[in-house]
Amino acid sequence: MITPKIISNGILRALATILIIVAILYFLYEIQTVIVYLVISLILCLIANPLILFLKNKLKFSNSWAATTTLIIFILTMIGFFLLFVPLIISQANNLSLLDTDSLQKQLMATGRAIETYFNIQHLDLNEVLRESKITSKLDFSYFTGFINSIMGFMANMGMGLVSIFFITFFFIKDQEVFKAGAKKILPDNNEDKILNSILKINHLLTRYFIGLLLQLTVVFILYLIVLIIFGNKNAFVIAFLCAILNIIPYIGPIIGTILAGILTMISLIGSDFQSEILPHTIYVVIGFLIVQAIDNNISQPIISSKSVNSHPLEIFLITIISGITFGIVGMIIAVPVYTMLKVILKEFFPDNKIVSVLTERI
Repeated sequence: MITPKIISNGILRALATILIIVAILYFLYEIQTVIVYLVISLILCLIANPLILFLKNKLKFSNSWAATTTLIIFILTMIGFFLLFVPLIISQANNLSLLDTDSLQKQLMATGRAIETYFNIQHLDLNEVLRESKITSKLDFSYFTGFINSIMGFMANMGMGLVSIFFITFFFIKDQEVFKAGAKKILPDNNEDKILNSILKINHLLTRYFIGLLLQLTVVFILYLIVLIIFGNKNAFVIAFLCAILNIIPYIGPIIGTILAGILTMISLIGSDFQSEILPHTIYVVIGFLIVQAIDNNISQPIISSKSVNSHPLEIFLITIISGITFGIVGMIIAVPVYTMLKVILKEFFPDNKIVSVLTERI
């Protein structure tokens, strides 16, 4: 017999459960940065596994030396990546320093007059308009100070993030056997086979994913390079490499890469005639990049999403967007690996659940 006391106890238990779930979700939201660090470190460990096995089995390195050597290789790769762009920065700085400002001003004025004539617009005296609008009195110059402070804060946070990720990765690599042994002690014995199967499947799927991603970036890089060489772009190799790396960011990365390529093309041609040189070359480069992205979106991306991690492209799109809204750009980058890991774990531990069976039927 259901009594008011039983009903009230049930309501209280339900409310307590909801409050606990909300508290856990809020806690996870507050430590989302730490979660992102852990996930990135785990992904780096998976990427480094072949190298670690080689160092341990072939060269007989200890765990500490294998972890140290792997991190040194990661750091040197990152430093080499940044040094690769030094010639590009120097080249663009030289272009700006050699700029004939008088010639550029004349070009802009001629372009403005051509636009006025074409659209039958009455001549506007910009100086008079600015003076009448008193726009300078309305400008808040503290914005620039805030902008510089935000850049400095971003650099500091990025530096701290890199140090944290490398620190966590070192111990993940060095003590991975200790972590596995600890996990076996904590979890029930009847789940040991499921855990081992999950680890093996995750390793297999993520290895396929990263190999597929590397192939995709290589193809995009080669196509970008061909486009830039055809149109005689300076520093074609570096620009193509940077834009290809930006493709790691799903959906947004290619757009940023195209805009960046257009801007760098315009800067490299500063001082040339705008109508006959700068504008046509920039348009050709942007069109070439859009064609490369069309090839990538219709060939490379579907192969990676559907073949390497056995997920439907719509799944990948939704998960990537949700991760981007929640965790930003980093969330978009790690969305597919994390989603793949969760699917494997759910399939091993909850194979009879209808929702899980639908989501993981291709694994």
